[in-house]
Amino acid sequence: MNYIIYDLEFNQKSSDIKEIKTNKNSNLPFEIIQIGALKLNENFETLSTFNALIKPTLYNTVHPYVERLTKITDDKIKSCKLFPDVYNDFIEFIGDDEIILCVWGTVDIKELLRNIRFHNLSTSLISKYYIDIQQYASKYLNAPKRTKIGLKNAVELLNISINNGEFHDAFNDAYYTTEVFKKIYDNNIKPKLYTHTPNKRVSQPKEKIDMDSLITQFEKMYNREMSDEEKSIIKTAYMMGRTKQFIL
Repeated sequence: MNYIIYDLEFNQKSSDIKEIKTNKNSNLPFEIIQIGALKLNENFETLSTFNALIKPTLYNTVHPYVERLTKITDDKIKSCKLFPDVYNDFIEFIGDDEIILCVWGTVDIKELLRNIRFHNLSTSLISKYYIDIQQYASKYLNAPKRTKIGLKNAVELLNISINNGEFHDAFNDAYYTTEVFKKIYDNNIKPKLYTHTPNKRVSQPKEKIDMDSLITQFEKMYNREMSDEEKSIIKTAYMMGRTKQFIL
């Protein structure tokens, strides 16, 4: 049995750029542009690593905020493989052994599966058993109730050397997640079965906004949980932006 500890970086639509000619973006709000991963055996020895940038097919221009956060530019990904090819490479990297996926928050599982389905690829090769290392790290480090600690904070609190590059790089974050996992692991950490609950279809023309995913993206960007006040501000700003009342 092996552990696959992975992290993703996403792109999204730039509001000031017309790059979507269909409504496909409603099915894929976050398009994966990098996958980073480490494969560990049961003794937490690194067997192999994976790091790939991905050329987007839906959001062709890297969102300015994503570029500032991840340092991923249009030039860096314009000649990279498309998601189906990188996915095949990722499956080959995973191998045929029994695996448990390890992530820093379940959003990376949700969005990986959503990207796979968007490209009409099979999800059957992806294990549904996972360990949310962020959840266990938050408990281990006595984070306040109903809050989740950010990866950078966990690394600092556990005195893990920051010598593998900056955060918000999928491979670097997968590496730091691995180091946290090694520090906090005990026999009480057990894998869970991930179950996807599809959004219920509403028989109305009105669009339904996935506010949970919106807040989750902000929390991933800032490596911390948003406060109730911040969540309210984000939701209000998003809804005000949709009215286009401030467009000049």
